[in-house]
Amino acid sequence: MTTEQLTSAFEQTRGQLKSFLLRMTASVEDTEDLVQDTYIKASQKLSTFRGDSSVKTWLFTIASNLARDNLRAKRRWVAHVTDIARLAAKANPAFLQESMQIRTASPHGQFEIREHIAFCFTCISKSLPLEQQIGILLKEIYEFKVAEIAQILDTTEAMVKYYLHAGRSKLIDIFEGRCALINKQGICHQCSELNGMYNPRQKFQEEAAKIDMAKEAETAGKERLFDLRLQIIQGIDPFTSRASELQLHHLEHNRRVMEEYLAKDAG
Repeated sequence: MTTEQLTSAFEQTRGQLKSFLLRMTASVEDTEDLVQDTYIKASQKLSTFRGDSSVKTWLFTIASNLARDNLRAKRRWVAHVTDIARLAAKANPAFLQESMQIRTASPHGQFEIREHIAFCFTCISKSLPLEQQIGILLKEIYEFKVAEIAQILDTTEAMVKYYLHAGRSKLIDIFEGRCALINKQGICHQCSELNGMYNPRQKFQEEAAKIDMAKEAETAGKERLFDLRLQIIQGIDPFTSRASELQLHHLEHNRRVMEEYLAKDAG
């Protein structure tokens, strides 16, 4: 493979690499650095590429290893991160004012329920052990095969299947117990709260009824509802969607809040 071919393949994969790394790190700054480092590393290792995998798999392997190095020493988030971030937001008038400014002035400042579903998944999936999070993202969002994930993680297919099973089971349990969109007993109503804040004239139930996951909540099983959640996430690029600026602003807030929370907890 020539440098020109690498550059072309990298540009074709850049968007997916960026969204993957953002969902791993929850940091736009770290994501931009890791994307650039991925290209540099791939250029340096170009002579080692033998075509045993697709170029996309090879690039995701490099990106995953760099992200794992970046995240290895950091503590995983807690499953109730959104509760902690919500309380911090309510106590931070400047953050709320900035959010409303983005909502009213930015073409990428829309609030949509489906966007928040994807945002919520990003935050909660960071409570998984690192390999489980990577496995779930690669398989369920970016549609890599188990054999490809084993190559990316440098492990066996049996271990990948374990990561996927354990990760899915934990996330399903979390969302089943928390998400009020899929369970009337769910304790998290942030979708409706935020919709009321950003779209005060919009009827939340009418908007929720447009989402398959919410429509099937009464009859579908937990696995089916989780797969519908994943389908929503697959269709959203957090850097280019109609809600990207607003959601990235919220994600940066949650990242800072969680870093402070974990630092206090460790102390």
